[in-house]
Amino acid sequence: MQLALLLNGFLNKLINFLILTMEKLNNIPDLLNSSKVIAVVGVSQKPNRDSGKIFEYLLNAGYKTFPINPLYENVFGYKCYPSLTALSNENINIDIVNIFRRSEEVGEVVDEAIAVGAKSIWMQFGVINELAAKKAEDAGLKVIMDRCILVEHRILTT
Repeated sequence: MQLALLLNGFLNKLINFLILTMEKLNNIPDLLNSSKVIAVVGVSQKPNRDSGKIFEYLLNAGYKTFPINPLYENVFGYKCYPSLTALSNENINIDIVNIFRRSEEVGEVVDEAIAVGAKSIWMQFGVINELAAKKAEDAGLKVIMDRCILVEHRILTT
């Protein structure tokens, strides 16, 4: 009896988690269709890096895309900003903050995204930080985690 109750509780939590996950995934088309400005945090100049490839893909897909990395002055010919704050200081409203940073570094990016009034956080494949995601959601930001924006955009447009 005790095991059945524990199993039932676990299954209920799992089902609720899966429902919430599906609801978030269903929001991806709306987010991509309604967004115009994307800040790519952690973008690299190295042509073999996913962050640079995805930055260029987003530009070619028609998004106003801004590179964010304090290590560079420009990326692929575009002015690179050292932070989200520096971009925001130019009166640019950010729809999506696309994060290419280690999972443990996402919290500081989320804090800055909240401070500049960004509308959403997108953590790329392998970037998972539940605490930062919750903080962003609690502040009213939409959150996509552990998903590739390029893959999701291609699904949407094919």
